[in-house]
Amino acid sequence: QVQLVESGGGLVQTGGSLRLSCAASGSIFSIYAMGWYRQAPGKQRELVAEVTSGGSTNYADSVKGRFTGSRDNAKNTVYLQMNSLKPEDTAVYYCNADSSTPKGMYRYWGQGTQVTVSS
Repeated sequence: QVQLVESGGGLVQTGGSLRLSCAASGSIFSIYAMGWYRQAPGKQRELVAEVTSGGSTNYADSVKGRFTGSRDNAKNTVYLQMNSLKPEDTAVYYCNADSSTPKGMYRYWGQGTQVTVSS
């Protein structure tokens, strides 16, 4: 089992910045990738950024150049630095951890943190 605790969401004006954090605990040795998804009202959950254990990153086109995902393996924590925020970035942001299990990959989710960007 892996537990994920997120922090850092809030209300910010257009053009502002926020940093989200997600700390993992439990069976952390099984985690090979962590990242962030978001879900806006009435929309499907979508990938924002993914960070592998080796530090490789993958971003949604909509956030490239504005968001930066990073990972501190010593702290078992993944971060999402969000700059130049836009109203369309408003959503609940969820941390995920992909874990290797005997039955294959299992994805864990955090509880979600609200990010609201005002125009």
